Amino acid sequence: MPQSVILARHGETEWSRSLRHTGKTDLPLTDEGQRQAIALGPRLRAWTFALVLTSPLQRALETCRLAGYGDRAQVLPDLVEWDYGRYEGLTSSQIVETHPNWSLWRDGGPGGETAADVGRRADRVIAEVRQADGDVLIFAHGHVLRVLASRWLDEPPEGGRHYALQTATVSVLGYEHSDPVIRQWNLPPAS
Repeated sequence: MPQSVILARHGETEWSRSLRHTGKTDLPLTDEGQRQAIALGPRLRAWTFALVLTSPLQRALETCRLAGYGDRAQVLPDLVEWDYGRYEGLTSSQIVETHPNWSLWRDGGPGGETAADVGRRADRVIAEVRQADGDVLIFAHGHVLRVLASRWLDEPPEGGRHYALQTATVSVLGYEHSDPVIRQWNLPPAS
């Protein structure tokens, strides 16, 4: 059976709830985020994983642990969220007040990363995933997972702008014949 790669976005944080760009700021989950993370567990039990990877940031690590995979997870620094530079902690609305035509996907974060930078990290993750002998589970963040999906499909990193991703959701990458595909996207946790 072809490999599946399951992407799990972390649960809610104070900043994700208020739509603030949260890159390297290491925020904990809210109470709702903890509940969401626990609810991810039953959905993820549909698979047996050969490899579990997580971002080193506490919101992903805690989601991984609460979903039931903390004891198996390997921390992978390439899964850290996009570095937004001087836009860290700001909402898109705040940013466009001073930079009306700004796009994260085109312009990146000043003093931070560009889409190409994040794409290089995603390519390294994909190379590691494809070495695994079986399905892989990844706990990480919205923008880096969107870039990873885009690169999985051999699209440019900027293609991630087309894949909206909510907190505490599950998405499934895989293959149809030998072509990389998105099998499922943005599934909520089990109710």
